[in-house]
Amino acid sequence: MNNEIILLSINGEDKPGISSSLTDILAQYGAQILDIGQSVIHQQLNLGIMFRITDKSVSAPILKDLLFKAYELGVHAKFSPVDVDEYEEWVAHQGKERYIITMIAREINALQLSKVTDLVYNQSLNIDIITRLTGRPSIKKDSLKNKSSVELSLRGNPVDELAFRNSLMKISQETGVDIAFQKDNIYRRTRRLVCFDMDSTLIQTEVIVELAKRHGVGDQVHEITEAAMRGELDFNESFIQRVALLKGLDENVMFDIARNLPITEGAETLFRNLRKYGFKTAILSGGFNYFGRFLQHKLGIDYVFSNELEIKNGKLTGKHLGEIVNGEMKAELLKKIAFKEDIHLEQVVAIGDGANDLPMLNVAGLGIAFHAKQKVKENAKNSISTIGLDAILYLMGFRDREIDG
Repeated sequence: MNNEIILLSINGEDKPGISSSLTDILAQYGAQILDIGQSVIHQQLNLGIMFRITDKSVSAPILKDLLFKAYELGVHAKFSPVDVDEYEEWVAHQGKERYIITMIAREINALQLSKVTDLVYNQSLNIDIITRLTGRPSIKKDSLKNKSSVELSLRGNPVDELAFRNSLMKISQETGVDIAFQKDNIYRRTRRLVCFDMDSTLIQTEVIVELAKRHGVGDQVHEITEAAMRGELDFNESFIQRVALLKGLDENVMFDIARNLPITEGAETLFRNLRKYGFKTAILSGGFNYFGRFLQHKLGIDYVFSNELEIKNGKLTGKHLGEIVNGEMKAELLKKIAFKEDIHLEQVVAIGDGANDLPMLNVAGLGIAFHAKQKVKENAKNSISTIGLDAILYLMGFRDREIDG
């Protein structure tokens, strides 16, 4: 067969009817569309159409008609011949792995993009598509309220994935942008369960510290809590020590703290959209059920698993009831919920900030260290430190136009 492959590139001011007019001409000559892509940035159109014609005698007429139509439409047309063997080589590479890099910050600048794209190039990966997930940021309003997210679709395999991830983390720390790196597979596009730590994740406090302050033992509990969060103390031992210090505290204090819990930025937006799109949600916390149930009611969460404080005669006894929910228990609970809901572990998202969250972060398909200690960031595959919990929606591929703000 006498094949000829041509790449038509169109650029100019965007206006209605350009794609329709050009593909109508291609249809008249029986052209086969091999590839097509279009982007518009600030009313400037870039359109590419790769087409095949099997009768070379129509080559000149089709190019003449396309060129004339482009002139009529006020856009520039460029034609590039494509070698058939080169095209077939490109087709053969379609089976390569695909990855997604998501960049998130209050503002994304050229330095951040430059460093990431240079790293992608040096790892022999090819950028197929760059997409802006957020709306354009205002340059007049307070930038502290801005949210910017860009998604890069990559093809190929990194030369050294571990070194690649470490370099992305270094760029993140040096330039102040969150960078997530994920395989672009069916599981990424079909997440169904999102599990959260509670203290310092869903809420911007450690409840046990607040209880301790009200009981006059804040300094002692805070010191133990911080050591546990850094992974310097066994969680179970530290938990027992802290709870013992609460002995005699009036249970009414718990209600007062619960109704004033500082909800993390973006949490309500996140849960509103997770409910809207049918996700299951869970709190898996080393904190306390009393506060977890309060958040469950407020945010519409499906499951809550955390620790139960023993209360007698309206006072905390300094003991707990049942098995301690520690890091290993969180991971097991995540697995049990996924099994119950018939959800593959790769379809699970887990978010936490402390060392005791790492087991569940590493079990989930997408584990995210949220405003976490450095040690936790280094041991989690992804992290968010620049904006609120609603950033998770961008890591899951949502765009602003799909998010109910």
